[in-house]
Amino acid sequence: MDIKAKVEEIVAKVQKDPNFMKQFQTDPVKAVEGVVGVDLPDDVINQVVAGVKAKIAGDKVGGAVDALKKLF
Repeated sequence: MDIKAKVEEIVAKVQKDPNFMKQFQTDPVKAVEGVVGVDLPDDVINQVVAGVKAKIAGDKVGGAVDALKKLF
């Protein structure tokens, strides 16, 4: 399994689907397993969840920086 590809797929789904975003916030493991379609070992799921959270946080920071650049 390509973890990076799954992280990108889940990030896209979180950004497009508000209901999935709520599910990911409340139970990220179950949300990821729903997208992947299989029950993965905890260490793999935790890597995917951490990757999605980092990507989402990075996108928010990047958006804030872009907004600040427009002010100056």
